[in-house]
Amino acid sequence: MPLYQLFLHIQREIFMTKILIKIFSILLLVIKNLSINKQDLILENLALRQQLANYKQKIIKSEINDNDRVFWIALKQIWGNWADSLIIVKPETVIHWQKQRFKSYWTKKCQQGKTLGRPAISIEIKRLIKRMARENPLWGAPTIHGELLKLGFDVCQNTISKYIPQKPQDPRKVQSWKTFLKNHRDVTCAMDFFVVPTVNFTLLYVFFIIDHATRKIVHWNVTEHPTSFWVRLQLKEAFPWDTAPKYLVFDRDPIFNGKVKTTIKNIGIKPKVIGRGKPWQNGTAERWVRTVKQGILHHVIIFNEGHLHRLMLEYVDYYTHRA
Repeated sequence: MPLYQLFLHIQREIFMTKILIKIFSILLLVIKNLSINKQDLILENLALRQQLANYKQKIIKSEINDNDRVFWIALKQIWGNWADSLIIVKPETVIHWQKQRFKSYWTKKCQQGKTLGRPAISIEIKRLIKRMARENPLWGAPTIHGELLKLGFDVCQNTISKYIPQKPQDPRKVQSWKTFLKNHRDVTCAMDFFVVPTVNFTLLYVFFIIDHATRKIVHWNVTEHPTSFWVRLQLKEAFPWDTAPKYLVFDRDPIFNGKVKTTIKNIGIKPKVIGRGKPWQNGTAERWVRTVKQGILHHVIIFNEGHLHRLMLEYVDYYTHRA
């Protein structure tokens, strides 16, 4: 066969191969589109059109505005396969946008029509508080607060605590708490709350009780409106019959009021309240909050209470049975 005929034959074979590849690609695309339901196809087209609109803005460096961020957050809420059509942003970016929107929303809400911080008190009242505390060593903030009210000064009790001279911390007391946690680890549990924001800025509260010895979650639940009555119900569900530990550690959250402490004692548990401003004393619970947030909550956008409950159910099961 002459050389030019061989060359023409090779070109024809290459041309036919390209045509077959093109036909096969079109066939696969048709099969893929037939397998996609109508709703997914509409949402995919919507996502691609949104990104195409950004590229058509003849800007050298395309910027994502607030409307684009709202669009992607809303699309993620209604379409499970939204990430498959994501080109110009990553899923982590969408989650970051939601966190920024939440922070901006509550910052504006707290600052709207309000003066930041508590009203300042005069230097004379500060000196008076320090003088009362110095001349009456047995007086605490509640007593000083009552005496100031008698004198006509309406000062918050927490503010009084701030200006009372602090006594040097006894190292033996710090060591005694650490020793207590070490010696009674097998018979101690801890309880606490942590807050989870939703896509529409609603705050959900997760209550949990964790065992110090095994680090397993004894009980947990989710609510939008936590109350002391609700906490008492959770405690009764967590420790039926004779399963209660000897000690229960918790912080000074106002929701853990006298009625909650009475319920704890009625169950047969000794309540152990940590010191003010000392979260390390409830370190087991604090560490688990960090674990669940880093493990799941920092990577998703929560839609509602049911969504959070399902995610927590799966994660607690994984956390309890992992090696």
